[in-house]
Amino acid sequence: MSEIYSSIACNLDTHILQAALPLFEQEKVEAIEWSFDTLYRFDEVPAWFTDLVSEFSSHNRLVGHGVYFSLFSGKWSTGQQEWLDKLKKLSGEYNFDHITEHFGFMTGEDFHKGAPIGIPLTSRTLALGNDRLRRIQDACQCPVGLENLAFSYSIDEVRKHGTFLDQLVESVNGFIILDLHNLYCQVHNFNIDFADILRLYPLNKVREIHISGGSWEDTMTPPHMPVRRDTHDESVPEAVFEYLGKVIPQCPNLKFVVLEQMGTALATPASQAAFQSDFLRMDRIVKSLARKSLPIPAHLFAPLAGRANPVPLEDPDLHKQQMQLSHILETAANVSEAKAMLRSSDLHNSAWEVENWAPYMLETAMAIAQKWKNGFV
Repeated sequence: MSEIYSSIACNLDTHILQAALPLFEQEKVEAIEWSFDTLYRFDEVPAWFTDLVSEFSSHNRLVGHGVYFSLFSGKWSTGQQEWLDKLKKLSGEYNFDHITEHFGFMTGEDFHKGAPIGIPLTSRTLALGNDRLRRIQDACQCPVGLENLAFSYSIDEVRKHGTFLDQLVESVNGFIILDLHNLYCQVHNFNIDFADILRLYPLNKVREIHISGGSWEDTMTPPHMPVRRDTHDESVPEAVFEYLGKVIPQCPNLKFVVLEQMGTALATPASQAAFQSDFLRMDRIVKSLARKSLPIPAHLFAPLAGRANPVPLEDPDLHKQQMQLSHILETAANVSEAKAMLRSSDLHNSAWEVENWAPYMLETAMAIAQKWKNGFV
C-alpha cells in the first residue's frame, strides 16, 4: 500500500455516493474526507452512512474537513462554541486522522449562510487564528491544519498568504492542505506563474492535497477578465493534474490526496463517469510518485500539550470591520458604490488595504456574498 492515500471528499449526498460507488466496489478509495459540520443541521444520520464513516475510521483512513467554523471572526460566537462541542463529541465516536478548516471568516449573521472571506494578514489576526486553532485542537485531540485560499483581493495578499499560513499552523504544530485548484485560481486571477506561487508555501508542512474543478465568472469591471472561482462544480482541469505531478515530489510529509466535487454537479451518468475518470487519473499519478521511504513519524504534527486559554480571544475592532465589509459586499449595487462605501467605512486606510484591491476581485466578492445571502453557492 502506498504511503500516500488516494481519497475522495465523501459527504451525505446521494449524487456523490452514486458517483463514488464503483470506486468503493473496486476498493480504489483508500481514505475519505468528511465535512463533518455539514451534518450539524441534521437530527438523524442514516445508519448506512454512519457505517461507511466508521469503516474508514476503524482503519485510520478518515479525515475531517470543517466548513462553518469561521476561524477569524473577531467576535466569539455561540455558534463557534457549539461547533467545537459537536466536534469533541464526534472525535470520541470516530478516529479522525486529522481535522482541517478553511481560512477566513464567514460573512452574514446566519452561522450556516455566508461566504468565506479573507482577512488582513497582521499580528492581531495571527493571534486570533492561533487562539482558534488551539481550541479546535483541544476539541479533536489530533493533528490540525488549514487550507490555502482560492480568493484574494490583491497580488500582495497572494504573496503573503503562504508565510502567514506557515506561522498560523506552527502555533499548534499543525499542517497545511495545499489545494491545487485554489492555486490555479490565483495563477489566473493575478497572472502569476505556478512555480513562483508554489515557492511561497512551506511544502514540508503539506499533509494533504486537494484537487477539484471550478468555474469562470465574467466581470463588468475593466479589464473585463473572467475570474476563476473554486466552485467544485466541474471536472479537474488538465493544468491541475499537471500541478499534482509536480507538487507530490516536493511534499515529503504528504499523506492524503483528495478529489473534491459538489454533489449538485454529479446528477448525470456522464458527470459521474467523469468524476470516476478524474479519480482514477489522480490515483495513477499518486501511485507513480508514491514514496518508498520510511513512514511519516506519528509525532510530526501531533497535538501540543496543555490547553487553550479559558477565555476566547476577541478583537472588537476587527469584528466591526468584518460586519461593515459583510454589509458592503451583500448590499452594494455595483463596484463604484462598494468603493464609496469602503471609503466611508473603518476599513479605509486600514490593514485591510482596500485601496489596493483589484476592482474585478471586489466585483467577484460581491457576487459571491450576494449569492450566499440569497441561499446559493
